[in-house]
Amino acid sequence: MPTKPERILIIKLRHHGDVLLTTPVADRIKQAYPDCAIDMLVYRETADILRDNRQINRILTIDRQWKKLGLRQRLACERALWGSLKAQRYDWVFNLSDQWRAAAVAKLCGKRSGSLRYSKRDNVLWRFCHSVLSEDLKHEHHIVEHHLAVLRPLQLAGGYCPRVRMEIAPDTRRSLQGKLQNRGWQGEPYVLAHPGSRWAFKCWENDKTAQLLQRLLESGRHLVLTAAPDSGEQAMLADIAGRLKAPKGMHIWILSGCLNLRELAAAIDGAGLFIGVDSVPMHMAAALDKPQVALFGPSWVSRWRPYSARAEVVWAGDFGSLPHPDSINSNDTARLLGAIPVDAVWQAVQKQLAG
Repeated sequence: MPTKPERILIIKLRHHGDVLLTTPVADRIKQAYPDCAIDMLVYRETADILRDNRQINRILTIDRQWKKLGLRQRLACERALWGSLKAQRYDWVFNLSDQWRAAAVAKLCGKRSGSLRYSKRDNVLWRFCHSVLSEDLKHEHHIVEHHLAVLRPLQLAGGYCPRVRMEIAPDTRRSLQGKLQNRGWQGEPYVLAHPGSRWAFKCWENDKTAQLLQRLLESGRHLVLTAAPDSGEQAMLADIAGRLKAPKGMHIWILSGCLNLRELAAAIDGAGLFIGVDSVPMHMAAALDKPQVALFGPSWVSRWRPYSARAEVVWAGDFGSLPHPDSINSNDTARLLGAIPVDAVWQAVQKQLAG
């Protein structure tokens, strides 16, 4: 049986949703070792999604803007980070990223380190950087299961039910409620829709989104519509909102570009239903155990679906052909959910609202 660890570092240098989906790793460790201090190393812009998670002892960050600094400043930032990491004397470093930078941290900042046998890193140097490499899983497994596979060296007992965690502090809830109240909200129940994504190919057409939301209004549902600060997402939401006509007594509250991630989580948590696409708010809704309807296009659905029993997924591949997930150009502005009919999403929405 492995020695009981006292300090563990988890590394995930990816996007917001990827970082959120590593929280079951911390949760699993805490289930086995309640007194273990768990730190996480992430990109600075993603740290907010972990901020209120009480299972995380400390969040260390890498700022991708460092590369724009002068050499002396950049070296000072790097030196400070490495000093902080090495001072912790981690028993284990679990690397959930495939970058060489993360591998270097794993090698130099822990007594032992673990990662996965990524196909793109099947070489001597990757093996040298890690004490133990566990077999990666195939695409039919959810990314949460991929992440948990890295813990095999701890030989933890079975029976664990994975849980994605996102916590919301009381001051965040108050801040969100204040912004809603400034727009006329008086505590009415609502459905929240977040139609945007950082990648346009994951989005449904504006006219279909508007048709769906209009049906909700006409069925007596108030709406909260949200968008990220990105100008493209805000323009999309403005176009959708401009197509809507609220019946008498029904309300639409628009929170476009004015919420941080934790406030968005509070807005989702207050909703009776979340409607969105393959993006971080969808994963937040799953972490908050909210009923949701998620629209998917040419992503690996089995890997990236909401990790929740309360999610209805509507996949464009059930209604038409899609390009292979590995062939997608993420910079392509074409939307690839066009095969999804409004009626199919409406049926999923009605099922969730009745449930």
